[in-house]
Amino acid sequence: MKKKIMNVCGMAFLAISVLACSGQKKGATDTVVSADSIKVIADVMTSEADSTGYIVRLGEIAPDFTITLTDGKQMSLSSLRGKVVMLQFTASWCGVCRKEMPFIEKDIWLKHKDNAEFALIGIDRDEPLDKVLAFAKSTGITYPLGLDPGADIFAKYALRDSGITRNVLIDKEGKIVKLTRLYNEEEFASLVQMINEMLK
Repeated sequence: MKKKIMNVCGMAFLAISVLACSGQKKGATDTVVSADSIKVIADVMTSEADSTGYIVRLGEIAPDFTITLTDGKQMSLSSLRGKVVMLQFTASWCGVCRKEMPFIEKDIWLKHKDNAEFALIGIDRDEPLDKVLAFAKSTGITYPLGLDPGADIFAKYALRDSGITRNVLIDKEGKIVKLTRLYNEEEFASLVQMINEMLK
């Protein structure tokens, strides 16, 4: 709590510093600091990573993004509000991803794919369409995969240079309720159980 208060105080101080150091001269027109500038400051202040590289936290609203799926359709996370959403960050070169994906297919996707209150998106890190299509075929998964050029979507959730094999579970209000890293049977079972309970 103390750390959070210090972060908020630091943000306020930084915002005031931006206003104070705007280089405004006497007689110059008023300098306006936009909401976007303040947001950038807030993003910098809150992007402290946890031990696994996540920069998002449980209980926070999941950062919005728009992704192009392998079928060419575009989808934004915000358009899925009102659904339980699972994001799976993956890539063809990731051995742990390849190990986990058949379980996601069998234990989560095939069970809930016809439920209008559920959405699952695999987000492939910085690979071209042909490689992502071949990846889906080789792993036998049928859930939607989308492209993340430059890992820009990934970077909204974790440090850009941190590892993948990550799952983010989001509730119907858009809040993050579970974060996983790597493939651990016990952790994966708890993810499956949480999704089952949220969709009862």
